[in-house]
Amino acid sequence: MSRTLRVVTLNCWNVAEPLDARLALIRDEIARLAPDVVALQEIIVRRDGFDEAAAVLDGLGYQRVFGASFRWTPAGEWVDRTGEGDAFGNVVAARWPLVDSHVETLPGLDRDDRRSVLATIVDTPAGRLPVLTTHLEWRFDAGHVRERQVVAVAALVDRWKERATLPPIVCGDLNAEPDSTEIRFLKGLASLDGRSTYLQDAWAVAGDGSPGYTWDNRNRFTALMHEPNRRIDYVLVGLPDRDGRGWIESAQVVFDVPRGDVFASDHFGVLADVRVDP
Repeated sequence: MSRTLRVVTLNCWNVAEPLDARLALIRDEIARLAPDVVALQEIIVRRDGFDEAAAVLDGLGYQRVFGASFRWTPAGEWVDRTGEGDAFGNVVAARWPLVDSHVETLPGLDRDDRRSVLATIVDTPAGRLPVLTTHLEWRFDAGHVRERQVVAVAALVDRWKERATLPPIVCGDLNAEPDSTEIRFLKGLASLDGRSTYLQDAWAVAGDGSPGYTWDNRNRFTALMHEPNRRIDYVLVGLPDRDGRGWIESAQVVFDVPRGDVFASDHFGVLADVRVDP
């Protein structure tokens, strides 16, 4: 029987209220879904000791690493991710050791809304697995920025997959729909800057055939923004090898059921089961 690895991604909506109720729901859903690898975006870590990832993951059996995208001072001035201050960024967590990690700043429109990609190596029982997570530029009219960002992400994937034995996994809030140039590039359907790459879109490969919206106006928090429904959160997996490692067994939208009137986030998440051992 083949062994699969379960991976989940969610944009956690930073510290938007009702925070305590949302974090409790995220934590309970992670415990229920029992993923092996967790990728989180819009995570806040403050100097007063608050750590959003700790609130949802501590005690559930995960190791984790945080990568800041930017920081800010007590006066509210935004500073570089390597500076002093409270932080906004991404997290990778896993049931097995995270043996290496790296944070890389992505190209952006301006210094005050920088994005980054966090790359890790997870030492799984089936081999070393590259897991990357990112949160791309959000503006509707900034596809040209996201195009530069995905080229940078792909270059980092190429470097890190050489250090591993399993196909890479890239997760995150990419703020782009499946037919956008930036997502088509990641799926091997378009080239950018004279280069191309290939990752499988888990939902397109193994979803249930529905649109798979992760920004969905049936979520009351999402509806506040008056934006159209769309699929913008992804689990992407490298090409399977000849033994089937990297084959996507299933994919589903998760964190889409409220507790009372509280949803986990303004985004829904994506969960995928990926074959890692024949």
